[in-house]
Formats: sequence, structure tokens, C-alpha cells
Amino acid sequence: MKPILLKLKPTSGFSYILHLSFLLILPIAAYLLVTIHFVQLALSLIVLSKWRMFAVRPRFWAANIRANSIDLIVGLSLVLFMDHSTSLLIRLLWVVLYAVWLVYLKPASSTFMVSVQAFIGQLVALMALYLIWSNGPIYGLTALTGLFCFLAARHFLEAFDEPYDKLLAYIWGYFGASLAWLLSHWLLFYRGVSLTTLLLSALGYGLSALYYLDHENKLSKLFKRQIIIAMIVIVGIAIIFSGWGNKVV
Repeated sequence: MKPILLKLKPTSGFSYILHLSFLLILPIAAYLLVTIHFVQLALSLIVLSKWRMFAVRPRFWAANIRANSIDLIVGLSLVLFMDHSTSLLIRLLWVVLYAVWLVYLKPASSTFMVSVQAFIGQLVALMALYLIWSNGPIYGLTALTGLFCFLAARHFLEAFDEPYDKLLAYIWGYFGASLAWLLSHWLLFYRGVSLTTLLLSALGYGLSALYYLDHENKLSKLFKRQIIIAMIVIVGIAIIFSGWGNKVV
């Protein structure tokens, strides 16, 4: 059963300004807490901001958690990026990006924008995971990579009323976990982005683009060929230049 989401966001006037103000408080508060080295408190603040997930009967909690998982993942990831930024300018950039997410990207409900949300969610989740926990146990990286891929795929597929959304999401999550398990033995980073993140992002973007264009009846043979070739080239370059060793490029 899908969660019942009530969208009562005002669209104009004082109420709208007040609504935006409350949204912007969250990234600013997170930034201030990270600045004074209360990172755990900043992360807790992001989690507590989703208290409405539990303001319903317990039988809806699991569905609400899944429906809000991408928003939660993005918030937690951006706070971790703030904490690991050595430059004040870059840290402020993460604050601005989080504000853009809350004000513009998150409320969007069109099929295309939901697809963008899913892609961003998987990307930042994997980047944060391998940034923070690259030296963690392989089983932990494998499980979390699979979970993030599953949640992103489920978020993406639900926008299309896909009858096999759960099955396809499990398949993508299993593929992500399998790739993470394999590549965790040879961790490689390109400018701070892990090979696992790069491959899953390239493949995920390509497959979702094919699915989206096909759903919108815009998938011509030329587009299909270009997307497939682009995926093959990106994956091939990443593998060829990997060197298969624990190192940073």
C-alpha cells in the first residue's frame, strides 16, 4: 500500500513566504551545527525534521519511511559533505544545494522530476557512503549499497505506476550490492568518487533514461543506440583505467 501524502503547500502570499522560511531554516541550522562541530546533532536534526512520517497509524510507518527515504538520504548526505568540506565556499555551496533540493526539487511531482530525485538520491547516497565508510567492512558496504540502489529504483519506478516496481527495484538493489561486493576488493576513487558509485550512476542513469523515454514514447532507435554506447564507453573507460588496486586517481 502506498502512503497517503497530503500536499498542503501554499502557493502565494504571506503563507508561502513563511513556508519557504521554515524550509530554509533546516539547511542553515545544519550548517551552523556542522560549523561548531556538532555533526551528530546536525544529522539528528535532519532525521527529526521527518517526524510527520510517524504522525499516522503505525501500519503506515513503513510505507511513509520508504516514500520519504530519498529526501532523508539527500539531507543526511549533504550534511556529511558539509562536514568533510575544507573550504568555506564549498561548504556554503552544499547549503545552497540543500536549499534548492528542499524548495524546488523535493516538492516536484512530475514524472521527469521524480526521476531526477531518484538519480540524485542514489548518487549522493553512494558518494557519502564511500566517502565516510570506504574502510568499513565489505558486508556493510555491500548491504548499504544494495539498500540505496533499491530505494532509488523504487522511488523512480513508482512514478510510472510500474506493476513490477518492487521486483525491478529488488533486481537493481541486488545488482548494486553484487557490484559493491566485487569492487570493494579493489577500491578505486576518481577525484573522490568511488568506482562503484561511478559505474552504478552511469548504468542507472542510462537504464532510467531508456525506461523514461520508452514510457513517454520518445525512445527512437538513434536515442537508444546513443545511450547504450555512452554507457558502454563510460564503463569501459572506468574499467580500463582502474588498475585494480586500492588507490586514488
